[in-house]
Amino acid sequence: MNAATPLERRHFLRSSTAAALGILGPTGSLLSAGQPVQKAAPAESLVKVLYESLNEKQRKAMCFAWDHVDPKRGLLRTRIENNWRITNPIVASNFYNKDQQALIRGIFEGMTSPDWHERFDQQLKDDVGGFGKRQSIAIFGEPGSGKFQFVLTSRHMTLRCDGDSAEHVAFGGPILYAHEGERLYEKPDHPNNVFWHQAVEANKLFQTLSRSQRKEALLTHGMPSEELVGFKGKGGAFQGCPVSDFTDDQRSEVQRILKILLEPFRQSDRDEVSRCLKSQGGLDGCHLAFYKEGDLGDDKIYDNWRLEGPSFVWYFRGRPHVHVWVNVAENPSVKLNSSQDSVGV
Repeated sequence: MNAATPLERRHFLRSSTAAALGILGPTGSLLSAGQPVQKAAPAESLVKVLYESLNEKQRKAMCFAWDHVDPKRGLLRTRIENNWRITNPIVASNFYNKDQQALIRGIFEGMTSPDWHERFDQQLKDDVGGFGKRQSIAIFGEPGSGKFQFVLTSRHMTLRCDGDSAEHVAFGGPILYAHEGERLYEKPDHPNNVFWHQAVEANKLFQTLSRSQRKEALLTHGMPSEELVGFKGKGGAFQGCPVSDFTDDQRSEVQRILKILLEPFRQSDRDEVSRCLKSQGGLDGCHLAFYKEGDLGDDKIYDNWRLEGPSFVWYFRGRPHVHVWVNVAENPSVKLNSSQDSVGV
């Protein structure tokens, strides 16, 4: 069989991109105004289309074996930092053509809730200049023929999708979302920060705690560093108050807060978090801690708090601005690869 010409390959990519992103009509033609849009493909399907579109130079720069170990960063697929690019090529650069950039955007939208795309775009505009700017991607494994994972990173964002290739792990591995709203050192009410409302809701629960519960939940010292979101297992020494000691109404509030934490992400990841939690005893197996340290404005609306179980960590850090570190799995055997000496905010 003769090799496809560049024009034929370009046509195939454009058609595959349009079909995957749901912008083709029922007959396969590009949509015109007023035609119904087909349902977009899952993020993992778009990763496969993107992978098949890559040329040799692109694959060499951003495709790796499933268990690739970087000499300086360790197992690269499970790496997490608050300010990094997993590979050098920028998404919005001419390293990727326009169709590939559209696919990457489609993957990003597929990993996140449609209700949150505008807020994520605001975060990206504020922190990196917009989607694709100062962001990079990597693909581990081979989509469509076995285990694979797509990773998108930048300052204040590490997101993954893997089609459940990483067994027993939610989100494909540890993730991070963050936002510097109006300034590096935010005011106590964090104006225009797209994630601050999560802390506001958690603090509403704190206000319902009894005096003894508050004494147990509020830590005056010993707040962990941001990178410490590895799992402690069932015998771990957890900070804060056990959720199992809460009243029924308080436990319902924890469930409501978890729902709010999960809202930015796609339904399949929300469901996976629920499965992982169930395997370790549910929220009753978790502890909730608030930290007096770093309370901006000393207003007793605690900027830093942590919900943690045997293999569940959701760590909200609001000083100097919001960073949220997330690590969830079915069991604590999954190891975290984070930078203990990472820099940048």
